[in-house]
Amino acid sequence: MYSKVISVAPLENYILLIELSDNSKGTFDMKPYLDFGSYKALKDNEYFKKVRVQAGDITWPDEQDIAPERIIAEMKRIQ
Repeated sequence: MYSKVISVAPLENYILLIELSDNSKGTFDMKPYLDFGSYKALKDNEYFKKVRVQAGDITWPDEQDIAPERIIAEMKRIQ
């Protein structure tokens, strides 16, 4: 079973600081996604900062989301 995202905070340069339910923390780089589909809206830095956790997923108001499975696979862990 995958961990769930329990907190997220936007950082500079389209990076997210993430904490998972297994107490691990890390960063997730959104830049590779910003040129595709609904993620293009995240290029607006003020909109990007509206990130939140909803049911263990990272989401934005217009329903863009990143599943925890992707976060876990790609995030850079912080010790």
